[in-house]
Amino acid sequence: MSTETYLNHPNFGLLFRVCQVEDSQELFTTLYAQRLFFLVTNGPTGLRFEPISRSDARLMVEIRLRTLRRSGKAQDYEQLQRIHQRTFQ
Repeated sequence: MSTETYLNHPNFGLLFRVCQVEDSQELFTTLYAQRLFFLVTNGPTGLRFEPISRSDARLMVEIRLRTLRRSGKAQDYEQLQRIHQRTFQ
C-alpha cells in the first residue's frame, strides 16, 4: 500500500512528498517536472517553504537512505530507494 502526500504551494502548484528529512522537515518536489525541490518545515507559525538545489535534495535523500539502512527499516529503505532512482537517475 502506497501512501503519497501532496501539498499545494502558493506559486508552484502541487508538490509531491519525496521523504521525511527530520521530525518537522520533509522534502517535496514539483509534481510533474521534479526539477524544483523544497524543504518544508512545519513550525508553530505554519508551513515554511525553502527552495533547495537538486544536488542538495539528492544529498538529503541519500542521507535518509543511510539512516534507514542503519536502523534496519528495510521496507522504508526499499521504498525510498525506488523514489531516489525515479527522481535522480
